[in-house]
Amino acid sequence: MSFPISFHTTQVHRSVPHSFVTMGGAVSAGEDNDELIDNLKEAHYIRSDLVERAFRAIDRADYYLEEYRDNAYKDLAWRHGNIHLSAPCIYSEVMEALDLQPGLSFLNLGSGTGYLSTMVGLILGPFGVNHGVELHADVIEYAYQKLDLFIKTSDSFDKFEFCEPVFVAGNCLEIPPDSRQYDRVYCGAGVQREHENYMKNLLKVGGVLVLPLEEKLTKITRTGQNSWETKKIIAVSFAPLVQPRQDTNGKTRIVPLPMFEVRSLQDLARLAIRHTLRATSGAPEGRSKGRVSFPGARAMHRYGPRFKRRRLHRRRVDSLILRDSAIPSLVELRAHGAPRESEDGEEEGVRGEEEQEDEEEQAARDEGDEDEEEKGKGEPQGEAPVNILRERILGLPLPEPLKMYLLYYREK
Repeated sequence: MSFPISFHTTQVHRSVPHSFVTMGGAVSAGEDNDELIDNLKEAHYIRSDLVERAFRAIDRADYYLEEYRDNAYKDLAWRHGNIHLSAPCIYSEVMEALDLQPGLSFLNLGSGTGYLSTMVGLILGPFGVNHGVELHADVIEYAYQKLDLFIKTSDSFDKFEFCEPVFVAGNCLEIPPDSRQYDRVYCGAGVQREHENYMKNLLKVGGVLVLPLEEKLTKITRTGQNSWETKKIIAVSFAPLVQPRQDTNGKTRIVPLPMFEVRSLQDLARLAIRHTLRATSGAPEGRSKGRVSFPGARAMHRYGPRFKRRRLHRRRVDSLILRDSAIPSLVELRAHGAPRESEDGEEEGVRGEEEQEDEEEQAARDEGDEDEEEKGKGEPQGEAPVNILRERILGLPLPEPLKMYLLYYREK
């Protein structure tokens, strides 16, 4: 199996400002990860809150080799040896088409650096399944290095219930036909028509398969045991799947998929403790703890398209983009705090949601203007955001090994 090569042309079958792009290049380059996401939103490649949160949570540059990081925020595919990343506009379309939800099972064929699998894991939550098959063993090693770095160092990891991906080495065309099926499947290499049914067989009834099929990124939904719905998304050009090789006995190798493992009681306890600490961090007195069920019945906080993105230095204030849904929003803080009298005598805590959204949106714009003024004056932008969950865990009266376990630090 191989990976997608440069996208020679990408035709967008939507009403967007562009019709054809070359080598990815559907949106202009950003200065940082957030600006890249802004551009993808503006061009309607990112259309849902779930996908936006996942993209903002993981810096694309972290998956580049250090000497190539300057190109990370361009809407271009990148390859170095066996390491490959698709263009951001392609990953956006894939994430949107998969229609991900907490608790689903996902199979990534051609999982590469693990960038896509990690974003998917932020949405699936702790009771999802996140598997990948990759042809090159050195790329799997690279993916695990990046995954380990994300878990140990990224604040985003502590703001989501995460489904950690598991990768296996092998050719995705050598998966046994009697393997378990998945809710969501993505193939990151061009699929020949003769392998279409093979790919469909990996999917549960009701599941979604996204793959490049005959130069089109295609979404296939399994509506019944023998019924399907097919939708063409955009025109793309991917390197084709690598065909299986027979051994000296004329047989092909069998690639077993990872096991569907049930979490241990110890692991469930860790998840529950982290969830409780996250949910109560900074929660106002009297806030109902029962509004959000564990884990992730309301897995993603509402972040509507009416809101402009907050820059990184604003996240110390409200962490609106990357916050777990159990932590109160600014609107909720007002609603549970002491009510104030408005000019017409109405209590602000019981005003309509639409009015509160308008107020918050205006406040975001005002603060954004103030931030720009501060920039112009060369004043410092404030302290770095504090990872409240990690601070609370480190402050617990527990043995250090247990703290490290709660932080998900792996022993080497």
